Amino acid sequence: MEAKILNENLLTAFCCELRRREKTEATVEKYRRDTKQFAGWAAGRPVTEDLIGEWKQEMIRRYSPGTVNGKVAAVNALFQFLRWGYRLRSLRLQRRAFRDDARELTRGEFFRLVETAQRTGRERLALILETIGGTGIRVSEVKNITVEALKEGKAEIALKGKIRTILLPGKLCKKLLQYARKQKIASGEIFLTRSGASLSRKQIWAEMKALSLKARVQPGKVFPHNLRHLFAQAFYKQTRDVVKLADVLGHSNLSTTRIYLLTTGAEHRRELEKLGLVG
Repeated sequence: MEAKILNENLLTAFCCELRRREKTEATVEKYRRDTKQFAGWAAGRPVTEDLIGEWKQEMIRRYSPGTVNGKVAAVNALFQFLRWGYRLRSLRLQRRAFRDDARELTRGEFFRLVETAQRTGRERLALILETIGGTGIRVSEVKNITVEALKEGKAEIALKGKIRTILLPGKLCKKLLQYARKQKIASGEIFLTRSGASLSRKQIWAEMKALSLKARVQPGKVFPHNLRHLFAQAFYKQTRDVVKLADVLGHSNLSTTRIYLLTTGAEHRRELEKLGLVG
């Protein structure tokens, strides 16, 4: 039987298959990173049941359970693509009743980030923050905010074979169209580099991290997906409609949406105190 040994060609073919299945670039990048880590750890050794079991135990020692499960999912997808017949079990996790306060971006911190970006001449970044925070779109979907979409007040977003329509707040459309005129952008994407290329997810992430220090917000709180969480919390408090929120966010499973609606640890403690069951 031929030894099952990973190499760069196999990993590249795997990533190509993920793109063919219309996985997001964020997903492709994560799976590429995790499978490359596994291949590096295997270091040319034949992949066997014992080897992948040893790798899983190493991951458990080094990472949190949620991170381990993410890496297991990536490696399992690789094995399925290669038809190697291996499948690791994920760690069983009890669903948490609250979010980590240390990673929760508050409304006050959000507005401080926007104000700091404006004050330091980072108008494009300030508008990106307001666009993601005000619509709940993914950072990979920022490219769908075009002059044409702003004029119509809605954006059509295609992802994983589905198309959803995002309504854009009137104030946001007005601000972005003013920005487009100032930048002499007559059509197409609003958020571009100086050379006219689309902004990458990595660039937006890096600019947000740099801004967090100037705004005195913990860097661990400042990343694009946290803006999406902030939107979800605000939208649900306003509408109390989790089904509508799932549609807006582009979730096919309500369980995913409910994760966005967990209260913080501090809020959870206040709720416990209100029970009045401790004399």
